[in-house]
Amino acid sequence: MKNSTELRVYYADTDHEGVVYYANYLRWFEIGRTEILRQYGYDYSDIEKKNVIVPVVEVKCNYNDSARYNDIIIIETSIDRIGNSSIKFNYEIIRKKDKKLLAEGYTVNVFVDRKTMKSIKIPEGLRKALQN
Repeated sequence: MKNSTELRVYYADTDHEGVVYYANYLRWFEIGRTEILRQYGYDYSDIEKKNVIVPVVEVKCNYNDSARYNDIIIIETSIDRIGNSSIKFNYEIIRKKDKKLLAEGYTVNVFVDRKTMKSIKIPEGLRKALQN
């Protein structure tokens, strides 16, 4: 299953030339990840209430072209792999008007007990929801 989220590029997202600052693509990855989990009925705040955090432990982003001020972008997010304690998410950042693939990449997020800071199994309810 994929999630598509549309966003407008704001001036604050860009450098003085109106080109999106590279780190904002990683922020967009996070937005996509948040929205796909929400699509499956999970909110990060619900997970955190159980003293679980889900940090990024690996990230890759290939930049193909630049998003610019006022562009509408589409964040396409999918789940690539569900491990024992981690999930790999894939992302594509697409400019809406011409369907140009601007960036693509992935993150690996690990479920961690907030108190011990050790990895834990993905909560069973979330695992079941993601596998359906």
